[in-house]
Amino acid sequence: MAVSTTQKVDQSVLLLQETLRIGAERPSRSLWYDAWVRLLRNKAAVGGAVVILLFIGIAIFAPQIAPHNPLQLNSGKGFLPPVWVEKSITNKTGVAEFLLGTDSLGRDVLSRIIYGARVSMVVGFVPTTIIILMGVTVGLIAGYRGGTIDNLLMRFTDVVYAFPDLLFFIIVMTALRNTPIGQFFNGLFLLFVALAIVSWVGVARLVRGEVLALKEKDFVLAARSVGVSHGRIMWRHILPNSLGPIIVAMAFLVPGAIITEAILGYLGLGLRPSTDPTDIFITSWGSMLLDGQTAINNQPWLLLSPAICVALVVLSFNFLGDGLRDALDPRLRD
Repeated sequence: MAVSTTQKVDQSVLLLQETLRIGAERPSRSLWYDAWVRLLRNKAAVGGAVVILLFIGIAIFAPQIAPHNPLQLNSGKGFLPPVWVEKSITNKTGVAEFLLGTDSLGRDVLSRIIYGARVSMVVGFVPTTIIILMGVTVGLIAGYRGGTIDNLLMRFTDVVYAFPDLLFFIIVMTALRNTPIGQFFNGLFLLFVALAIVSWVGVARLVRGEVLALKEKDFVLAARSVGVSHGRIMWRHILPNSLGPIIVAMAFLVPGAIITEAILGYLGLGLRPSTDPTDIFITSWGSMLLDGQTAINNQPWLLLSPAICVALVVLSFNFLGDGLRDALDPRLRD
C-alpha cells in the first residue's frame, strides 16, 4: 500500500527530532580539541613530536648528559673509532669511555653531538619565531587594509622573495663574520638576522590569503557594525582564525632553518669555533660535518653522527608538520 504524504512528513519529523536529540546528547567539541584528537591518532606525528622533545631535553641538559667536556683534548686518543669497532683503519680499537669515538684532537664525539643539539634547536626556534612575527604582521596588515598599502607591501615582498636565500646567507655571513655583530653569540645572532630578513615572505603571503578570505565573513562584518576598531578586528578576530595554517607553516620553517645552519656550518660560515668551556654554544652539527668531511676515511662516524642527528630532527619536524596540517583541516572534522 502506498505511503501517504502525511505519513512521509511524520517520518521526516521524527527523523529530524531523533537527529537533534543525538546531537544534543553528544558533547560539543571545539575545533582545537578535534585537531588534538586527530593529531594523537597520527602515529608518525606523535613519534616526531617525541623525538623533537627528546632533542630539546638533550639541548637543555647537555652539561648533565654529556659524558665528557666537548673541548677536552685527550692526548694520544685521536681518531678513536666507536666502541663497537674492534679494529679501525688506524689499527685502533673502540673503548667504552668514548661510545662514538673521538675526533683528530681526541675530543669525545658523543659529547660534541650533545652540545651541538643546542645550536640546532636554538637556530630552529628563535629565527622561526622572528619570521612568524614579521610575516604575520605584514600579511595581516596587507590583507586587511588592501588598496595602496596592500600593493606596496606585496611588491616589497616580491622583491625580497626574488633574492636567492642561500646566496644571501653566504654573502651576509662572509661579509660580516669578523665584525662585532658577527662575533656576538659566536655568530649565531648574525645567522638569526640573515634568516629572518629573507624567510618571512612565505608566511606573509600565506597570512594575506587567509585574511582576504576571512575579512568578508559574517563575524567580521558584525564586529564592524558594532564599532569594533580595525586593530581589534585584526588581532582578536581574524588572527585567531588563521592560526591553523600559521602553526603548520612554523612546523615546516624550523627544519628549514636547521638545514640552513648545517649547510653554512659545512661551508665554514656557521658557528664560530669556541675554546671557552663556559660558552653556551660550543659546537654545531654543521661544524662537525665539516670536521668529519676531512676525516671520513679515518673516522667516518665523525661525519655520520651529526648527519644522522640532522636527518632525525628534520624528518621529525616534517612528520609533525604533516600531522598538524591534517589535524587542523576543518574538512576532516568528525
